[in-house]
Amino acid sequence: MPKVLRIINRLNIGGPTYNAAYLSKYLAPEFETLLVAGIKDESEESSEYIVEEMGLKPLYIPEMKREINLSDDRKAYLRIRKIIKEFKPDIVHTHAAKAGTVGRLAAFHEKVPVVLHTFHGHVFHSYFNPLKTKIFLQIERYLAKRSSSIIAISEIQKSELVNDYKLCKADKVSVVQLGFNLDRFYINRLENRVSFRQKFHIKDDEVAIGIIGRLVPVKNHELFLRAIKKVVKNSSVKLKAIIIGDGENRLQIEQLCTTLKLEYASEQFDTNHSTIIFTSWIKNIEWAMAGLDIVALTSLNEGTPVSLIEAQAAAKPIVTTNVGGIMDIVIENKTALLSESNDVDAFAKNLNTLIKNSQLRNDFGLAGEKHVKQKFGYQRLVNDISELYQQLLLKSNF
Repeated sequence: MPKVLRIINRLNIGGPTYNAAYLSKYLAPEFETLLVAGIKDESEESSEYIVEEMGLKPLYIPEMKREINLSDDRKAYLRIRKIIKEFKPDIVHTHAAKAGTVGRLAAFHEKVPVVLHTFHGHVFHSYFNPLKTKIFLQIERYLAKRSSSIIAISEIQKSELVNDYKLCKADKVSVVQLGFNLDRFYINRLENRVSFRQKFHIKDDEVAIGIIGRLVPVKNHELFLRAIKKVVKNSSVKLKAIIIGDGENRLQIEQLCTTLKLEYASEQFDTNHSTIIFTSWIKNIEWAMAGLDIVALTSLNEGTPVSLIEAQAAAKPIVTTNVGGIMDIVIENKTALLSESNDVDAFAKNLNTLIKNSQLRNDFGLAGEKHVKQKFGYQRLVNDISELYQQLLLKSNF
């Protein structure tokens, strides 16, 4: 039985954790997997419960953290080399940037037969200044050259990696979209809707618009708030804007609410009279999705945003910026309305279109539910990766 060492940056809420967890759990018994994880940032919500519910016991490397730290990164690199020597994997598969760097370098040094990396997003724009971005790109090109394969999670992302950033040749990149267990979004919808809306004092005649994710610059919550301000100013429809998540930009986002004269509250306080509600992280996201009427995303850069897959599974219409792999997971004008990044007027117009038309919201929701059922099941993910592993092992004369 081939052995797989799977290395992920950290277990924070998001697509990479689900991806690594499903592959670690369901590739057995064909492959034996050891899951290794770094430590999440203090501003992030832990997703350890995801792997625990699947009966997985990751091996943690405390030195492998989100931020760059040469001392810690070297310690993480040496720890992984030691793990490779003891576990003797036939495949090392890394997920996301930090794990992809230290994990692949360790695997190359220990001469692991097959080494591959999944880009769940990339840091080649909207994260760092031009000099840092150029350095990271050069590092990734070196790592890609020595890797057995690179996995992109959408066709758009593959095009970016190959054509825009010249990371490697197209024949080295396989597209394997994310997969999830979406069953929880199909049950108890009415019960969850009533419960969520009661919790946050959302009335039946109010349209609830949710945005889900880390409160960090790349998620661009400023666009969301400015669009909400325009909609509130120009529409007679009552609405609530629900910000689900937390992070380093929380204070700045609250300050912008004040500047825009948008009343806000958190779940600890009375949310009756507030347009903006901060919920922090919500683990049972199917409960929140049931209570929303529209799901929004305003990011400057994305790989495959899990919130939009989950929104469609929950039969919710979407308003989003057209960035990264968005077009690979929604159907424009059928499950989602799209606008260019930072175009406040267009984003507000799209919000207003769905706010005013409940039938259109329903049509988009039904189309989205059908779409993701066919495309994003975890069984398909496992089968795709299994086939790729077998191909790479054959090439390596395993």
